[in-house]
Amino acid sequence: MTGRERFDRLDALRGVAIVWMAGFHLCFDLNLYGLMPPQNFYRDPFWLNQRTCIVSLFLFCAGLGQAVAMQAEAAGGGLHGRFSPRFSARFWRRWAQVAGCAVLVSIGSAVMFPKSWIGFGVLHGIAAMLILTRLLAPAGPWLWPLAALALAVPQVFRHPWFNQPFAHWTGLAAKKPITEDWVPVLPWLGVMLLGLAAGQWLLVHRRALLAGGVPRALAPLALLGRWSLTFYMTHQLVFLGVIVGGRSLGWW
Repeated sequence: MTGRERFDRLDALRGVAIVWMAGFHLCFDLNLYGLMPPQNFYRDPFWLNQRTCIVSLFLFCAGLGQAVAMQAEAAGGGLHGRFSPRFSARFWRRWAQVAGCAVLVSIGSAVMFPKSWIGFGVLHGIAAMLILTRLLAPAGPWLWPLAALALAVPQVFRHPWFNQPFAHWTGLAAKKPITEDWVPVLPWLGVMLLGLAAGQWLLVHRRALLAGGVPRALAPLALLGRWSLTFYMTHQLVFLGVIVGGRSLGWW
């Protein structure tokens, strides 16, 4: 494995999640400002199921990406293990970017939605789960049952004690907190672990499924996938700027 190896297919898959998310957010914004037939994004299964699929695809890709990153770090450090659980300087730089953006999302959401601001959304969840996936990576084949356990626990156990704001991150609250986005560790860690387990297996047995090139028509998706965090942090500013700016100019 060389330091220049590209994983265009993984990047393109992440790009699909980005495009889907952007479309979802655009519809949410248009609905918020009354520019489309009224929709209920909080109760309508059509929108709720889309959100679940989008977040799942994001976290699955994050798990795949961690498998790729850990194998590259192990090879670069001269380690014999295929998947190093160590916390490299590169990992912490990326983690700091994700965690910092999560803080910005909380601040921005508090301005727009003071009664339902985002305390533990998708970026908060990813920041926490990135650390957990690193710690659990050496489990190898045991990642599959660990993922199943993470997915199952909140289905069979919830308690009112976890309704307190400081415990929302667990995912064990008896009722969903009032927030615009909530991606707690449970059950979502299970999805990232599935991605990690699948990534470890693919890198050993079917590497080309992740590292192979993509058709030229899909190259923009791969590029978008490589800049997913930047796009995530800027797309809503663009959407809202156009919507609010256009309304002030009388365009709609």
